[in-house]
Amino acid sequence: MTQEEIVERMHSGRLYLCDDPQIAKEQLEWLDRVYDYNHLKPSQQKEKTALLKKMFAHIGEGCYIETPFYANWGGKHVHFGDRVYANFNLTMVDDTKITVGNDVMIGPNVTLCTGTHPVSPRLREQVAQYNLPVTIGNNVWIGGSCVILPGVTIGDHSIIGAGSVVTRDIPDNVVAYGNPCRVRRPITEQDDKIFRGDMPVDLPL
Repeated sequence: MTQEEIVERMHSGRLYLCDDPQIAKEQLEWLDRVYDYNHLKPSQQKEKTALLKKMFAHIGEGCYIETPFYANWGGKHVHFGDRVYANFNLTMVDDTKITVGNDVMIGPNVTLCTGTHPVSPRLREQVAQYNLPVTIGNNVWIGGSCVILPGVTIGDHSIIGAGSVVTRDIPDNVVAYGNPCRVRRPITEQDDKIFRGDMPVDLPL
């Protein structure tokens, strides 16, 4: 199988062998960039921004990723919008496309996973893999230690509670949490007035 055929399979949900030497060599080059990013000082903001622009398929303005972070393709297949903040220990299994909208907050120890494996033991012995894209909408907040599984889409403005395992799509404008993650309630105009218990919002909107 040619490298072009393997790449096509990576991005079409078809099976391929993830240890193929044709792609393994390129993957190591992208992993070196992750290493370089993680070894920049917190004060080296300009260098961090410049390196992220080289690593990611697209990264918008005002994005920041705390170190350490991990991406097994170094962000090659990742598209971030503007003003995305990711806390410590973000892990992206970016074997195919991960798309994150604008104004997204990602808590510590979050995993965004596109790669998965077949159930068949014989296929897994061959390190067979297939990938499904992950999409996160605008103004989403993902709490700490969440796992977003392959093929999941999270809608605009939604919140994913800490520790959730998201196995299916989440619509716009909801609070969802749990393992597996489920929608618990909608986000309403009342949330613009009360932010916790009976505590009123006293900031301009």
